[in-house]
Amino acid sequence: MIENLHGALRRANRLIALILGAALLLTVAFILVDVVLRKFGLGSLGGSDEISGYAMAAVASWGLACGLVERAHVRIDLIRQKLARPGRALMDIFAMIVTNGVVLLIAWQCWPVLQKTLARGSHANTPLETPLWIPQGIWFSGWLWFALTATGLSLIGIAYLAHGRRAEFEAALGIGSEIEE
Repeated sequence: MIENLHGALRRANRLIALILGAALLLTVAFILVDVVLRKFGLGSLGGSDEISGYAMAAVASWGLACGLVERAHVRIDLIRQKLARPGRALMDIFAMIVTNGVVLLIAWQCWPVLQKTLARGSHANTPLETPLWIPQGIWFSGWLWFALTATGLSLIGIAYLAHGRRAEFEAALGIGSEIEE
């Protein structure tokens, strides 16, 4: 059961990472075409700066969960590396729970931004006049996904520890064997 949840989170986040990569490539292509058109005096597609900003916000909020599942976030382990294996496990679960708490707080605080935008029917003050609920909704949903992923990983870590499955715990939440060697 625990492995199924962990595997599902990994698969979902890998799919999200592929979608984010494609979105970045499309954004780069759009900017490149816009720059080339302007360079040769053929006009502009317009909005490349605005759209690229929206893409970066989406990639950042959604990509954080991908990084968490792949254990790619930076963690300072000055104290952790001096501890015995049980102490390292406690530090790992502590780090995950603190990360989870921070992400839940951020997601909670993002909602009023989107809520005000929806209530006011706000549009970007740009030539595209983008309804801001679209990029903010994508941004907010990324933070929600990050919160869900962090909560899932916290629960997975607690379950592995409760069942004494240290190797699986280390694979899910540990810093990684290449660093410890």
